[in-house]
Amino acid sequence: MSPSEAPDPGAAELPAVAPQLRALRRRASFTLETAARAAGLSPAHLSRLETGQRQPSLPMLLALARIYGTTVSELLGETAAERDAVIRAADMEPTAAGGWTYRQAGASGRGMQALRVQVPHGSQGDIVRVHPGEEWLYVLAGRLRLRLGDSTHLLTRGDSAHFDSLTPHRIAAADPDGVELLFVHTLLQSPTATLCLGPLTGGTP
Repeated sequence: MSPSEAPDPGAAELPAVAPQLRALRRRASFTLETAARAAGLSPAHLSRLETGQRQPSLPMLLALARIYGTTVSELLGETAAERDAVIRAADMEPTAAGGWTYRQAGASGRGMQALRVQVPHGSQGDIVRVHPGEEWLYVLAGRLRLRLGDSTHLLTRGDSAHFDSLTPHRIAAADPDGVELLFVHTLLQSPTATLCLGPLTGGTP
């Protein structure tokens, strides 16, 4: 086994992701090749995600959730007995994905998904995302470097941004202490909806 194919040591943090990824892909009637192409991944990389050999980053989870017409919560195998309008802070369990830490800040199965995200400095800052929908974010702490198309913006505590997700965008912490965000994005409910992540560098084959 080559070093690039070695199991990701962080994969144990998300034990439910691998079987859920495969089950939801099959439910959406996607082949491995079709789903990988829609997410901007290689079939080999998606296969490693589905077998638990690699841990998906949060942008990958968001991409696959949109492609399969579901939510990050369902990808993680989380289920709720009912959709409660109120989400208590004590119930926001942290989940690690690709260096980011996030907490569900809204109910699953909605047309929008709300997350509270902690982005460490230097984590996933090289990923440019392009996909249908809208995103809204609000800086809770730290400073955020937001790239929208050809423009770069520095957001500080209390600043927010609301943009069309078809605009190529990149999120990165501007300071060594990282940045904490409230993040809301729209979900595409159709399992045939396509999404493109790219170009991806650093860790994605």
